[in-house]
Amino acid sequence: MAQQQPQPQQDCIQACLDCTIACETCVNCCIGAGPELADCLRLCIECGDLCQLTGRVMARNSANTQRWAEFCAAICEACAAECDKHDMEECRRCAEACRRCAEKCRRVAQAA
Repeated sequence: MAQQQPQPQQDCIQACLDCTIACETCVNCCIGAGPELADCLRLCIECGDLCQLTGRVMARNSANTQRWAEFCAAICEACAAECDKHDMEECRRCAEACRRCAEKCRRVAQAA
């Protein structure tokens, strides 16, 4: 029988899923919105992909969960910082989801 993840890990998986959705929504908004959003678009694609994969890895109880969480937190923080530069509702929501995900990932990364 599969082992259930500890609560901090379960919370992180949910935050990763939420962040993936927020990043995809932001990507959809940024496409065609102009060259000034190119960095935002790139980071949201990377962040959304990484969050999705990190959530999947954690759901498997991987021995590398802490490493994935650490890297995911760093990318989420970078994505939030980029989204904060733009005055669009989708970017603001994405930045918030990225910060929540980074916080949950840091907790998992720091777990002993």
